[in-house]
Amino acid sequence: MSKKTVLVTGASSGIGKETAKTLIREGYTVYTAARRIERMEDLFELGGIPIKMDITKDDEVVAAVEQIQRECGGVDILINNAGFALNGPIEDIPIDDARYQFEVNLFGLARLTQLVLPYMREKRAGKIVNVSSASGKIYFPLAAWYIATKHALEGWSDCLRLETKPFNIDVIIIQPGVIGTEFGDYLEPMLKRSGKGPYSTMTNALAKVSRDNYLDPNGSSPPSLIANIILKAIKSSRPGTRYAAGKSAKPLIFARKWFGDRFFDRVLEGMIR
Repeated sequence: MSKKTVLVTGASSGIGKETAKTLIREGYTVYTAARRIERMEDLFELGGIPIKMDITKDDEVVAAVEQIQRECGGVDILINNAGFALNGPIEDIPIDDARYQFEVNLFGLARLTQLVLPYMREKRAGKIVNVSSASGKIYFPLAAWYIATKHALEGWSDCLRLETKPFNIDVIIIQPGVIGTEFGDYLEPMLKRSGKGPYSTMTNALAKVSRDNYLDPNGSSPPSLIANIILKAIKSSRPGTRYAAGKSAKPLIFARKWFGDRFFDRVLEGMIR
């Protein structure tokens, strides 16, 4: 393997950090980007190159890409992992918060992708890995804005895959299920906003289900599972277009696809009753 340059966003925790560790150990040149650069010191010690970057700030995104171009020529493999979950009833979520959800989960990664594409296109080689979610193919109450970003990312990635195919650039979607990361941190703001209002019954029921998943050792999958899937995908000469992995990902996607809306509605209603 010629030494390839990788950029991993959202690398300060969870899937992003575990992916960065895995790729550093595999011998890639790994740039790790996140707002909290102090939380990537361990990656630096392993041989990673941390960059402070807020995916919603264009000047920081441009600066990160320019740094990699100066030092390595460009990005061979982009792993768009940065993202967060905004949860709560549609009626209760301020529309500016919803816009910010899209800025982080879709528009930020789209801008970064635009900036790395010329190098890949000129080399006629590259891989773009977009970390979506099982939620990109299903739905769940109290997660409308997050799920909307993931549905959008899935369609956006499909279009990008066809546009870049003539240049030998692969676009790969990763669909994690329930993963043991700090994504569970969304519960406190959701409960503060909606735990006592008209949607309180549903909100508190969802919070309980989520806590049970994150506290149960068997309720989620480790981030390393997704990191290894990403490694498999980028090492493949003909990667799949989608990889669903992690707790509940495949069963939920299967049920949604083959049994229809009403059946899936009943499954979800049973979970949050």
